[in-house]
Amino acid sequence: MKNFIYDFFKINERQTNIKTELAAGTTTFLTMSYIIFVEPAVLQAAGMNFGAVMTATCIGAAIICILMGLIANYPIAGAPLMGENFFFVFTIVIAMKFPWQAALAAVFIEGILFLLLTSLKLRELIIDSIPESLKQAMAVAIGLFIAFIGLKWSGIVVNNPATTVSIGDLKSPAVLLSIIGLFITSAMVIKRVRGSFLWGILITTVIGIIMGIIKFQGVLSAPPSIAPVFLKFDFSFLKNFNFWLVVFILLYMEIFDTIGTIIGVAQEAGFVKNNKIPGASKILFVDALGTSLGALLGTSTISSYIESNSGVTQGARTGLANIMTGFLFLLALLFYPLVKMIGGGFTLSENNIIYPVIAPVLILVGFLMLKNILKLDFSDLSESLPAYLTIIGVPLTYSIADGIAFGIISYPVIKVLTGKAKEVSILMYVLAVIFIIKYMFFHI
Repeated sequence: MKNFIYDFFKINERQTNIKTELAAGTTTFLTMSYIIFVEPAVLQAAGMNFGAVMTATCIGAAIICILMGLIANYPIAGAPLMGENFFFVFTIVIAMKFPWQAALAAVFIEGILFLLLTSLKLRELIIDSIPESLKQAMAVAIGLFIAFIGLKWSGIVVNNPATTVSIGDLKSPAVLLSIIGLFITSAMVIKRVRGSFLWGILITTVIGIIMGIIKFQGVLSAPPSIAPVFLKFDFSFLKNFNFWLVVFILLYMEIFDTIGTIIGVAQEAGFVKNNKIPGASKILFVDALGTSLGALLGTSTISSYIESNSGVTQGARTGLANIMTGFLFLLALLFYPLVKMIGGGFTLSENNIIYPVIAPVLILVGFLMLKNILKLDFSDLSESLPAYLTIIGVPLTYSIADGIAFGIISYPVIKVLTGKAKEVSILMYVLAVIFIIKYMFFHI
C-alpha cells in the first residue's frame, strides 16, 4: 500500500514523503477552515438554512480537495470562495432580488460553462482580452467590499439616515468583542501564525463566552440535514437578461480567481517550467467540476484557495496533502453545535444583528486582498483611472456587478477619448456596449 501511494502521487519524484504531505495538508485545512463558520453565516443572509449550508460547504470542499488530489495530483485545496459568496447574497439575492434558488442555478450553469471553456481552451482568449489593471482592481474592490461588510457585521459601522453610515456604539459588549477579536487576529496574521483566522475565531469565541455574549451549545453532534438546500434550483429566470449577466460575472470572477491561485501556488511549489504549469488543464477541470457540484449540494461558487500556499510552504508537493485536507473537512461535519455557536448572530436591536466572531476575519480578508493595488500602473492614468472607478464603485454601490461595470465601461471610453483606442481588445468594446445597453434598458 505504501509503495502504491508513493507511485500514484509521485512522492519520491517530487522529493517529499507521506508524513510531510499529511502534515502540510493539515496546515492548509487550518488556514482555510474559517470558511466552515463564515459561509453559513453569509448565505443565511439570503434566507438559506444555516446548518444545511454548513453541511454543503464541508462536503463540497471535501469533494474538490479529494478530486484535485486524485485527478490533478496538486496540493491546491478548494472551498466556497470569499467574495463570490458575498456577490451571491448581496448582489444576486438582495440587490437584484433573485431567489437564492435562482442564484444556485446561476452558479451551476457557470460551472458548466467553465468546464466547456476549459475543454475548448477558450479561457486564454478571455483572460488576454481583459486589461491587467481591471483584473487587479477587481480583487482590491471586492476586498474593500468584504471589509465594509465586516465593519457592519462587527457593529463598528452602522446605518445612519443623515450620513449613510457612521460609527456604532463602541461601548456595546458585542461590538467590543468584535474589536478585541480584530486586534487578536491581526496580531496573529502579522506574526504569521499558522491558521491565524481559525485561531482568531476560536479565541474570540472563548472570550465571548466569558463575557456572556455567546452561549455554549456543545461541540459534537450528527451533521445537519442537507435537504433544505440540496438540488434546490430555480431555472425560471433563463429568459431574464440580468440572470445571464449574473452567470457571466460569476464565470469571469472564477476564471481570474482560479488562474491567480494556480499561478501563485505553482510558483511557490516550484512547478512553473518555461512559464508554463504542467497539468493546469486538469486543475481547471476539477475546479469547474467543483463549482457545479457545489451548486448541486447547495452552496456558492467553490474554487481553488490561495490559502493552499500555507500547506505548500510546509512542504506539500502532491495531491496526498489535498486528500488529508478533504478528509478534515468531512470530519468537521461532526462539529455543528460549535459552528452554529461561532457563526450565529447577536441581536443588538430590532433588525440589527451583528456577527462579532466572524466580522474580524472579514475585515482582515479585505486587507489581504488590498495588496493587489500595488500592481496598478499609476503612471498611466488611462489604466489606473478605470481601475480606480472599479475600486470605489464596488463598495460604494454595495454591488460587485455595478462596480465591475464602472471599470468595463470607463476603460474603452477613456482610451478612445485619449487617442489610445487600439490598446483596447474587441471583447472589451463588446462588454462595454452590453453593459451600456443593460443600464439604458434593463433596471436591476
